[in-house]
Amino acid sequence: MFIDAHAHLDKYNDDDVERVLAQIEQDQILTLSVSVDERSFLRSEAIAARSPLVVPSFGIHPAEAPRFVHSLDEVEDTVLRSPLIGEIGLDHRFVTDTSQFDAQRTVFRRFLTWAAEQNKIVNLHCAGAEQDTARMLSDHHTERAIVHWYSGPLDDLTQLIQKGCMFSVGVEIRQSDHIRQIARMIPSTQLLTETDNPGGLRWLTEESGYPTVIASVVDELARVREVSSASLLEEVRSNMANLIRDDPHMRPWLASLA
Repeated sequence: MFIDAHAHLDKYNDDDVERVLAQIEQDQILTLSVSVDERSFLRSEAIAARSPLVVPSFGIHPAEAPRFVHSLDEVEDTVLRSPLIGEIGLDHRFVTDTSQFDAQRTVFRRFLTWAAEQNKIVNLHCAGAEQDTARMLSDHHTERAIVHWYSGPLDDLTQLIQKGCMFSVGVEIRQSDHIRQIARMIPSTQLLTETDNPGGLRWLTEESGYPTVIASVVDELARVREVSSASLLEEVRSNMANLIRDDPHMRPWLASLA
């Protein structure tokens, strides 16, 4: 059993979805399919209906926050039916227009409030806004968060570790010394894996990622942490099981981790 804690299955075209689902089933990859807006969630939800190993997740990506900041009440029903929440957060690195940051904070704050009210896991983007993210998690008493593709400062990483966040490490571990250093620092009980498919690999190599790339992430992560791939797989599986064990929203997927 592999864990892909952050992927965007909605971004595959119709012809690719069959291939993607076949790989997920063949390699037994529990896949959290995050979204960037309501439309992408609806597509992820439809894809998830075709596989018991796909979990659809609704969120508003920080880059999309200005489009939704004045209409958040309209998406509350979608939040209610989503088993977990994401991709949400802040982006002060790739979004360079500082006038958008207030909208990002407003949207993030609302989603963290919903997550607390509904007792749901959040899947986070925090590029260039690591300290603000940590502060907002504290303000909302967020207890279960997956930080996706952390690449920020090591001191901010330590702060998020101390808050009990989980961290999903992905394809950049094969290329970046900084990511490898981060991967060594993450406590064994807070470690997950991801692909950010299909765009994560494409951002690095111009080649679209498919579910089977998770195996190379596991192998490299195991090498960096000086453990066997088998033991790392079991560690990550156990971490995901512990994260969702008492979560009624995630109960349909708990059996796959047994």
